[in-house]
Amino acid sequence: MIKELMRNTEERMKKTLEVLESQLRSIRTGRASPALVERVMVEYYGVPTPLNQLAVISAPEPQLLTIRPYDPSSLDAIERAILSSDLGLNPSNDGKIIRLVIPSLTQERREELVRMVNRRVEEAKVALRNIRREALEKLRDMEKEKEISEDDFFRARDDLQDLIDRYAEEAEELGKRKSREILEV
Repeated sequence: MIKELMRNTEERMKKTLEVLESQLRSIRTGRASPALVERVMVEYYGVPTPLNQLAVISAPEPQLLTIRPYDPSSLDAIERAILSSDLGLNPSNDGKIIRLVIPSLTQERREELVRMVNRRVEEAKVALRNIRREALEKLRDMEKEKEISEDDFFRARDDLQDLIDRYAEEAEELGKRKSREILEV
């Protein structure tokens, strides 16, 4: 019973870190990365669709992204979606390909992005603590219902703390790595 609870808790913590990773990947650094625009939602025949399902996204140069739609008629919709996103990029299209020039970041913008990274990391840590709290409540209920002994409860509580420490540290490391990448000139 405790093992199953711990397994489920760890699975939820892993998913929280995966979400954090994908959020951090979409934050702009000084160089072009297809992950920057992959999740931009494009209104395609009335259905919001991620850009990576509508086009090939590549980074032929460190400061340039090219987007080649599978369906040339979707070019305008893709361009509108990029303009309306919070990326702050101006697409230029030649009728077949959309080019996105990634400007160098100013120091002020870099610091703003680092603050955003720190905010996302903190949100992930709060989510991890909420997962721990829910698991702890379940453990307390198990103990009250005499499903587990008091010793088992304390052992499981310590294991749970070790688990959250490990995942919180991993979240911190992801944030530090992204911050270093952003501050790199």
